[in-house]
Amino acid sequence: MIFLSFKAPFASFRPFQSGSYRSTTPIPSPSTVYGILLNLAGIELRDDINKSISNNRKDLPSLTFAIALPSGNSEKAVLSQQLHNYPVGNSGKELAEKTYGNKYWIAPVRREVLVNHHFIVGIKKENDLCSRIIQGLNGELEDTRYGLPFAGDNNFLFDSIEIIEKPLARWFYPLEAKTKPNRGVCRLTTWVDREDNTKTSLQVFSPTDFCPEPPDKAWITLPISQ
Repeated sequence: MIFLSFKAPFASFRPFQSGSYRSTTPIPSPSTVYGILLNLAGIELRDDINKSISNNRKDLPSLTFAIALPSGNSEKAVLSQQLHNYPVGNSGKELAEKTYGNKYWIAPVRREVLVNHHFIVGIKKENDLCSRIIQGLNGELEDTRYGLPFAGDNNFLFDSIEIIEKPLARWFYPLEAKTKPNRGVCRLTTWVDREDNTKTSLQVFSPTDFCPEPPDKAWITLPISQ
């Protein structure tokens, strides 16, 4: 088992949502963490980058991991932003000509952002993927990889990703029915299907009390069989 510490000056992990207020979850979803770890290992997640909607490869490696928040939680801030997009339906279509093909609908939104964010990922060393992640962190892989890992939003980069000793942290676990959650419960995406969002999987997670290792119930294995 290894533990990785991720630190970023800013982070935002948005669940699927629309509207004028965009929230963030306190930790990245398991599907997000899995993508970050594959990036570190130099493994392409997408099946075909030339398709209009790329989906996940069918032969992705299995990985078991857990996600936690250490003590000293980050501060949550709220930013105001102009959101440029293409509207649904015909709203504002008369504005399209003025922007020469660019996004012509501008809406004010408020976004939650985590400041000085720090989270932990525990990984079971059960196959070669864990070794590749360590090699990737050490700059020892010769494979090319797409882009940089980022903290939820592609302009929020990590300051550091480091291997650490056993941390004292609150590990998030899938909440079972009729179980009382601890403070900090949140809804996280466990798997994303970009071609058919009805196949995207979400679960409610709750943090444990502080402990040095993930309890059995906090480990999650991805990919999920569809």
